[in-house]
Amino acid sequence: MKWPSFPKISAEKKISPSYRVHVHQPEARELLGSHFKELLKREYPPERPLVILCIGTDRSTGDSLGPLIGTRLQAAGSPFFQVYGTLEKPVHAVNLEETTGEIYRRFHRPYIVAVDACLGKAESIGYITMKLGPLQPGTGVNKTLPAVGNLHVVGVVNVGGFMEYLVLQNTRLSLVMQMAEVISDGLLQGCRLFFPGQRPAMVENKAGLTPVLSE
Repeated sequence: MKWPSFPKISAEKKISPSYRVHVHQPEARELLGSHFKELLKREYPPERPLVILCIGTDRSTGDSLGPLIGTRLQAAGSPFFQVYGTLEKPVHAVNLEETTGEIYRRFHRPYIVAVDACLGKAESIGYITMKLGPLQPGTGVNKTLPAVGNLHVVGVVNVGGFMEYLVLQNTRLSLVMQMAEVISDGLLQGCRLFFPGQRPAMVENKAGLTPVLSE
C-alpha cells in the first residue's frame, strides 16, 4: 500500500497552528480542550471519520504516554472518534505502518489526530503541544518512521539528547500518568464542545465507514 501523504499547512492556516500548555498549569484540561475544539472548527470536516492514533509502547515508562491515553479514551466510550493504540494493543515502530494502512482501508478519508511522547529540553518537561500537521514519530530515539496525522499532540516526558532508550525507561510514571489524564480529558472535552447536541454515528458504506451526524 502506498503511504498516504499529509498536506502541508497553508499560509492562511498559520495564524495559530500550535498551542502549548504545562501539565501542572491551572485548568490545563479545559485550555487544551478549548484549543482542540477551535482547531477542529477550522480544520476538521465533520463528514470525515475522526481517528485518534496513540503511538507508543507499554514496555517503556516514558513511551507509554500514547497507550495510556488511548486506553483512557477507549474506556470513555466516546461516539465522536475511533481509537487506535492502547495498553492492550499498542501501536509502535514495528506496527505503525501496518496500523495506518488498516485505518485507511477501514475508513474513507479519515482525519487522524496522532498522539505521542517525546523528549526535549529540561525546561520543557511536562509541556503538552497540540499542533496542525503530521507527527514525525521516532525522532526522539533516532528512528525514521513515516509521518502520520492531520493534527498531532505530543507530551515532553523527559530530557533528550543522550541514551534516549534509557531515558525513556527511567521516566517517572507519575508525570506520564498526569500527562495522560490531561491530554485524554482535553481531547474528550474538545470533542464535546465541537459536537454539542450531535451524535456522530459510524455508518458503513461502499467507500468505508463514514460519520453521519444525527440530532
